Amino acid sequence: MVDRPRKPSAISPSLTSDPLTTQPTVNITSSTVTASLATGETVTILPHGATVTSWKTRSSSNDLTENLWLSSAAALDGSKPVRGGIPLVFPVFGPPPKDHPTSSLPQHGFARNARWEFLGKSTSESGAIGKSKGDDSVKLDFGLSHTGLSEEARKQWPFKFGLIYSVSLSKGELQCMLNVRNEGEEAWDFQMLLHTYFRVKDITQTQLTGLLSAPCTDRVAPSTTPKPESQHSISITGEMDRVYTGISQDTTSILESGQPRLDIVRDNLRDTVVWNPWREKAAKMAGFEPKDGYKSLLAVEVGAVDGWTRLEGDDTFEAGMIVRAH
Repeated sequence: MVDRPRKPSAISPSLTSDPLTTQPTVNITSSTVTASLATGETVTILPHGATVTSWKTRSSSNDLTENLWLSSAAALDGSKPVRGGIPLVFPVFGPPPKDHPTSSLPQHGFARNARWEFLGKSTSESGAIGKSKGDDSVKLDFGLSHTGLSEEARKQWPFKFGLIYSVSLSKGELQCMLNVRNEGEEAWDFQMLLHTYFRVKDITQTQLTGLLSAPCTDRVAPSTTPKPESQHSISITGEMDRVYTGISQDTTSILESGQPRLDIVRDNLRDTVVWNPWREKAAKMAGFEPKDGYKSLLAVEVGAVDGWTRLEGDDTFEAGMIVRAH
């Protein structure tokens, strides 16, 4: 297991518990797995792509707030990757490079378009992700391996691997962790990313912090030479497609009208993609509905996409994020 010097707190059992406390519940259907807390907070995952499609938290006014953006035209039947939520990108980010072992794969790889196996749930009465100690929590595990891929996908990327994706819900927080294992003898390279679409009230009143000085490749600008981010607080005023790498801080925050909305804490990851298609691109994108949906969308995607991570035979890599709602 790789060393994680800035590893955030994970769910851990509480030393005391109240036997009368209502436990988290998990509802499993043929198309979704939904976990619910006694507070009414929920997370929903599709076995297709192990894609989180909804994460609702209880606000200070006691209303349930949806934190993820999902296209109203998103395909939820497994026919194509989901537009919205948290698609899981593996083993390549973006269009695969030529003359590389991933070159035959589709954009963003196969993980977001494969059917994952639901491995089960575990619960505790800790909710001990950070500040929410004392609240119940539930963890949902999903698995995918080379044996579960289509014959075509195995030909495109003929390596032996095992993935375990754990989604943990506690009061006001969501933790997503991907465990990658090389189950063969031959070493291979990969990239991974949690392609998270966050829902915001008004993109013109939304700011992003925690990226100051990080090397940034602006894929909308004429020049794609990386430059250090010069803004402490980043506003979104048009199409944005930026890749930040080697970020020294572990937390990037979304603010609405200057007030904290969401904290995204990277765990063993130093790269983050920030994306919004804006008006012109949204109008041309298939499956992006409504067309003015860019006004309530900010994608902040943590990952390992700067170069490649190499796994030797029997080695394991684990990384992910914790998101805290205010």
